[in-house]
Amino acid sequence: MGPTLRVLMNMGTLHRLLPLWIAGVVAAVVFWTPWLLLALVYGAVMQFFVEYAMHRFLLHREPPTDQSPFNELYRSHIGHHEFPNDPEFFTGDQHWYPVKFASKSLVVHFLILWPFVGWQMALLFPFLALTVGSVSAFTFYEYCHTLAHLNVPKGWFGERVTRSHLRHHFNDHEATYHVSFGMEWIDRLFGTKYDRAAAKERFDRDTILSMGMNPDDLRLVTARKAFGIKGHPTRRKEA
Repeated sequence: MGPTLRVLMNMGTLHRLLPLWIAGVVAAVVFWTPWLLLALVYGAVMQFFVEYAMHRFLLHREPPTDQSPFNELYRSHIGHHEFPNDPEFFTGDQHWYPVKFASKSLVVHFLILWPFVGWQMALLFPFLALTVGSVSAFTFYEYCHTLAHLNVPKGWFGERVTRSHLRHHFNDHEATYHVSFGMEWIDRLFGTKYDRAAAKERFDRDTILSMGMNPDDLRLVTARKAFGIKGHPTRRKEA
């Protein structure tokens, strides 16, 4: 657990979310009512759906043809697939994105709930859902994801997380989009559960690490240079 936690402690995204989480915990203590448990559960469950949706539809979208947006996608996810054991690519570089996303979600929830429960509960319920429920679920996701990629003793929990997630990296990058432990039901719900036969049919040893792209595609080569990467996903050393 120690090496995994050390990586998490260096994640810029979690640094920015921590003050919100603390504020949410304080608000939960001050304004506590059993009804707020519903907010925490709602926030956590919604985060697991967001985890799946962003991974599948945003990070695995069709690679842009223009180099600048391609570089952004490379930094946020393609680089992680090409170099899955490099902690530098465990997360993207948009560390403020979750805070911005939470802020917009808070406004939307507030406007929807206000006419039904009044402005105080319309503010408190989504605030706790997002700052405690969702942030806790997001941190759990980051823990599971980091543990899956680190070469450390893992035990039953870590081995199961690792086996599930590395299928996505090394067997079929078009399936198993969930990462958090226990969330495989989301892939089953949306038809992206790992299937051995489908994975075998889609598998290509030369392109699997580059998410289906030729690893020598000029966009990939340019992106690696832009981020100072001297390695190659399928060759041990660049010539």
